Amino acid sequence: MHELGLLTGVVEVIVDAADGRRVRRVALDVGTRSGVIEDALHAAWPLATGGTVCAGADLEIDIIPATVWCPACAAEHEIDEFFALACPACGAPTADLRHGREFAIREVDVDVGADTGTGTGT
Repeated sequence: MHELGLLTGVVEVIVDAADGRRVRRVALDVGTRSGVIEDALHAAWPLATGGTVCAGADLEIDIIPATVWCPACAAEHEIDEFFALACPACGAPTADLRHGREFAIREVDVDVGADTGTGTGT
């Protein structure tokens, strides 16, 4: 499950930025073409956060639909998993994926109080 490895990296970045403060919530943007499985992220979250300032934090995931730009339509269109390098609206050839590969930290809520003394757990 590569989601655990991805989340471990996310937690490392957040722990560094949180500067010892307890993390309450983490929001991620995850594209439908990122290769990441939402359920696996939720399952791996407690493992990735254990012993860190992120332990017990809520994980919110916003799924970003995949879209392509069609030069013939001069518009962006949402695609599904069966995309065949053609515009879903007009059929013109296109491979210009504009959204769907995202895997990013969108937001982190931290306590404004003092240092919790809980490091990275490593």
